[in-house]
Amino acid sequence: MLHPSDRSALFANRQIVLSIAALTIQAIAAAYFVFDGIDDAIAQFRQGPDLELVMELLVALALLLSVMLGARQLRRSIEQSHRQAAALAVARGAMADLLNARFSEWKLSPAEAEVALFALKGATIAEIAAMRRAAEGTVRSQLSQVYTKAEVTSQSMLIAQFIEELI
Repeated sequence: MLHPSDRSALFANRQIVLSIAALTIQAIAAAYFVFDGIDDAIAQFRQGPDLELVMELLVALALLLSVMLGARQLRRSIEQSHRQAAALAVARGAMADLLNARFSEWKLSPAEAEVALFALKGATIAEIAAMRRAAEGTVRSQLSQVYTKAEVTSQSMLIAQFIEELI
């Protein structure tokens, strides 16, 4: 199963590919209408101006302009998406660094650190026990040790401590 951030990245990539495909189709259509209008204008040149031909050329040029503006906007959106992904990676790294620093400071054992991480993600004792293939009593004991070392009394206080530091 994909991690939520992986799913959102995959969705964003699909959107980018679809946007590029739509933009490509529009560009091809615009190019066709512009070249067709120029061809018609050359053929019509000797006979004098034709209002329908002028309108056709204006619409073709407007379509071409909208394709260029769409490409510019798509490029900006992709750049913004990359900046947001980079910021999220920094935030994840900051959270990971903070977790490692606190777990080390509290001198948590590897098992206690794993239980603490699951608790920070909002898992219940039963869920943690199932994920770790451990007895609920063992998880309860390990979580109690985490709370004591972190100087908190509940899961919500543990979570709040990290949120406070990040904010």
